[in-house]
Amino acid sequence: MTNQTNAPPAVDYAPLELQAELIAMRKLTIEDLLTIGQSQVTESQQELHLQLLEKNQNNQLSESDRLLLRSLRVSADYLMLKKAYSYALLKWQGYSIPEFQQLVD
Repeated sequence: MTNQTNAPPAVDYAPLELQAELIAMRKLTIEDLLTIGQSQVTESQQELHLQLLEKNQNNQLSESDRLLLRSLRVSADYLMLKKAYSYALLKWQGYSIPEFQQLVD
């Protein structure tokens, strides 16, 4: 698990508002990066997201519901980007990252 001499993974692909947070992740410990990589959207957020998606499918969303649905989607998308970046940083640092099947079990 030695630190590589090449440049860390780029953040150019990420939304501007997330890039600083991704860059700051470069200073985290392996344990912190693993914690981020294993993090999940809370069950209550998942349930709310599914309820709003169902309401949307039935054209029953109010404007506030629409904004909340968008916020939940963006939040989930950002979490996925942070998870992916944490594993990219771990790999860059020479850490052996788990196989996909290990992550979903």
